[in-house]
Amino acid sequence: MAQRLPPLNALKAFEAAARHLSVKAAAEELFVTPGAVSQMLKTLETHLGVRLFERVNRGIHLTPAGRDYLPSIRNAFRQIADATRRVAASTDSGVLTISVTPFFASAWLVPRMKSFQDAHPEIDLQIVTSNALVDFSRSGVDVAIRHGLGRYGGLRSDRVVAVEMVVVAAPSLVERLGLPAGAEDLVRWPHVHDAERKGWSLWFQSNGIEELRAPRGPSFDDSSLLLKAVLGGQGAGLLPAAMVAGEVEGGQLVKLLEETHMEDFAYYLVCPEVTQNDPKIATFREWILGRS
Repeated sequence: MAQRLPPLNALKAFEAAARHLSVKAAAEELFVTPGAVSQMLKTLETHLGVRLFERVNRGIHLTPAGRDYLPSIRNAFRQIADATRRVAASTDSGVLTISVTPFFASAWLVPRMKSFQDAHPEIDLQIVTSNALVDFSRSGVDVAIRHGLGRYGGLRSDRVVAVEMVVVAAPSLVERLGLPAGAEDLVRWPHVHDAERKGWSLWFQSNGIEELRAPRGPSFDDSSLLLKAVLGGQGAGLLPAAMVAGEVEGGQLVKLLEETHMEDFAYYLVCPEVTQNDPKIATFREWILGRS
């Protein structure tokens, strides 16, 4: 006889609680009470006959059984989301939802959108601006445009365009450390990083310097937060020149060296591999790569 599956809501509660390591945060995400989440977790543990969480000092931690169980449950939810996306693709309204950073949207995408709409009036673009990374299985986003190295597991990445990058720092930091005479002087500076923590290493390599130490300093997946950290004097930042032009002109930031291009560190069009051949996505990919 086939084994009875656990309740779906209990599995959702387990995945959310395991991801947040917090019953309260899981409850907020699922729009239920913390007590309801705790009860669903207890139901699941009873069904499985094994403890999934340790309750310690008002917090929770996964047991070895919980850590072993989580990847399969997470993958199952992703497969359900991907299958749902594929089935819905044939009957959707023709809207393509694109997640893009506010800077790229205003500086590059929006000024060029009319040519896409003229060529493809059957597709309506819905632009969602965000600096955060996209969870395609949960967000309803079809494609995203992100700045980095374009290396994302399970996702297709196509390089759209590389932009001029500039090294900047707050005047207070420059006053303390002095203006660098060249790229080699910046090795000893504190650095603020993007989420992939690769930008500075690539920048040093492009300037003929093999950085010997691992990247140190805070990192951010939100470029606006990265900029705030640089403005606050936490370290030198490597940012698109057009993004910080106003701050440099206004004196809030100091340009330490001239702009440079790093071909691998670019804006990429990203989508799940399972949906890369969706007609709307393929049409948009062909258009945007033809514009870059």
